[in-house]
Parts: sequence; C-alpha cells; structure tokens
Amino acid sequence: MKVGVPLPQAGSQATRENVLHVAQMAESEGLDSIWVFERLLWPAHPQTPYPATPDGSLPEEYQIMMDPLETLTFVSANTNKISLGTSVIYMLFHNPVVLVRRFASLDILSQRRSTAGFGIGWSKDEFQVSNVPFSNKGKRADEYVRVLKKMWAEENVEFKGQYYSIPQSKIGPKPLQKPYIPIYLGGFSPNTIKRIVGNDLNGWLGIVGGVAPLGYVETIIKDFRIEAIKANKNADSFGIILLAYPDLKENSFIASGNNTDRPTLT
Repeated sequence: MKVGVPLPQAGSQATRENVLHVAQMAESEGLDSIWVFERLLWPAHPQTPYPATPDGSLPEEYQIMMDPLETLTFVSANTNKISLGTSVIYMLFHNPVVLVRRFASLDILSQRRSTAGFGIGWSKDEFQVSNVPFSNKGKRADEYVRVLKKMWAEENVEFKGQYYSIPQSKIGPKPLQKPYIPIYLGGFSPNTIKRIVGNDLNGWLGIVGGVAPLGYVETIIKDFRIEAIKANKNADSFGIILLAYPDLKENSFIASGNNTDRPTLT
C-alpha cells in the first residue's frame, strides 16, 4: 500500500510556508504522494447542496483556494521524488488544450511525478461560472478524456467531436510519462467505472469514510472488476486510489482532514 497526504491549499492554512513544510516533510518521512483538489466558488446560496454538511453549505475554508496545478508546480521545484496528484480537478471547467499543456509542463518540471485525477463536477454554480451546460456531463467527459489522451500521445493532433474540436495541429510540450500522464477518475456513478474501462484509463479515485461508507466502496470495487471482465480487459491493469477520512479516536495515529474533497490516504 502507498500512502499520501493533502497539501494545505485551502482556508487560512493555505500559505506558502505551510504548503512547503507539508510537502517537504511528507517527502522526508518517506510518504509516496501529495495531493491537491479544486473548488472554483464558495457560493453564498448554493444551487446544489453540498452533500457533507447538514445545511448544504460548503466548508468556510473553501472561500480561500490556491490553484491546484500552480501549487503542485511550486512544490515540484522544492521536492525531488514524491508523486504529485490532483484529486480532483473538474475537467469540464477547463479548456482541454490549456489543461493538457499545464499538466504536461508539470510532468516535465517534476520529472515524471504527476498524476491526473479528474472529476466531472456537481455544483451548478461552478458550471454556470464556467459557461458549461449542466446537462450531458457524462457525454462531455467521455469526449474530454479521449481528446486529452490524443493530445498527450500524438504528434499531429486532429479531433472532431460533438463538444470539442481541434484542427490538425502540433500541441506541445508532451509529458515525459508515456504514452500519457496516468489518468484516474473520481465518482461513484456506474458510468464512471464504464468510462474508465472503456477509455483504458489508469483507474478509479474513491472515498472511504464521510459520505461513502466502506461497504459502498467495496461494492463499487466489485462492480469495477465485473465491468473490466465484461469488456475483456484485465481488471488488475486498473489501479484504485482510495481517499480515507477515518473516524479518529483517542490514541489514533492516522491524521485526517475534515472535508470530502481532499485525500489523506492512497
């Protein structure tokens, strides 16, 4: 098992000194990875209730949010070997050509240490501010991951889809990891698992604790393997990263954060 921790990129704890301290401490203690996440807004009156709070409001710390990829790029220059992951970036809120280049730059600057964890998004407010329709999210995501892989892996890129189009172009730089940066998808929908298997992505990002009981996670993992077998693919070729939010007791020795967007264990 590999273990990682989140960086303090949100709320009053989000300072240069804290980010640097946690990243370097994690590396010096032999941890495997550090992680960041994304929130675009802290809406005063959210159109979509936040699932982890009784009143549906987002945690106050989300009012301050360092950009995930900017944070990892800074950290990559101040560490040497620890892996750098996003859990998650909401891909539909980003122009795919811009995002693919940002990730490739991180992979080059960090010397092959990046992992791309993506989600579709659930907040109507964030879709609205991104000027992206809330409908057909799944179909957009299917097309998005195909165009990402294409841009990372191919020298001459051309794509004509329902939602995204790229004229024949050269798009660089390319990531050092071949054929592309590892891609993991978060989510508990059966369509998420089908998307991972159907597009030959690297695996699934799940949650243990908080809004996702262990039994539910176990069911998803079983479904994941069944879906792989149905597609005549090796289930063991897909990785699973679990983000753990344990219920801490006295004398516990595993540290955890409070919100359901940040990983503490992989």
